[in-house]
Amino acid sequence: MLVELSRREKEANIKPDRDIDIYMKAATMEGDGANVVTEYVLKILGLDVCADTMVGDERIRGISEGQRKRLTTGEMLVGPAKALLMDEISPGLDSSTTYQIVNSIGNPSTFSKELLLISLLQPAPETYDLFDDIILLADGQVVYQGPREHVLEFFGHMRFKCPERKGVADFLQEVTSRKDREQYWARRDEPCTLVTVKEFAEAFQLFHVGCKLSSLFHLTSLKVPPLP
Repeated sequence: MLVELSRREKEANIKPDRDIDIYMKAATMEGDGANVVTEYVLKILGLDVCADTMVGDERIRGISEGQRKRLTTGEMLVGPAKALLMDEISPGLDSSTTYQIVNSIGNPSTFSKELLLISLLQPAPETYDLFDDIILLADGQVVYQGPREHVLEFFGHMRFKCPERKGVADFLQEVTSRKDREQYWARRDEPCTLVTVKEFAEAFQLFHVGCKLSSLFHLTSLKVPPLP
């Protein structure tokens, strides 16, 4: 049936959604012990080509270094954990694969994860837009933590503006850098003010998102019973 569907789509020049297409192909795979989610993860990570290859070690030549990194990500995705803490999953992956992974694990119909905390190095704009909340760290301090839609508002409050054609993720990385932030200074009639990371962090505590976050932490701490 899937073969016939693919033929008709090709004849009608229909390009199916990539997520649905991969998932359907994984679901039709036969064999004892075949698992739809496992096969799906293998495909979106590009590991289906080496699914039957040993990982290898110093003595046995196995999969490549890039494939090993993707394998680690895959192990986390198919596991039973409800929370995923994923640090730097993008090295060794192209932007399309990174987007595919983040988009897939954020889909509750595919992976039943309740909390996703992912750190990425310079994500592409389409990947950045998949996140609900952003945590921006600089010099060990939290410069911003909250909804993605308010992060540019905060830096606008600090008199820094992201250019229209600039990726927000790149802007956030550079605006906290002393050598790069001057280009984003919004007050052209005034000299750029030297704002330290500490001042950014302190200003965030007074920003409405920071105030709401502090109130939430305060209420949570009140509910925790003191130790005997």
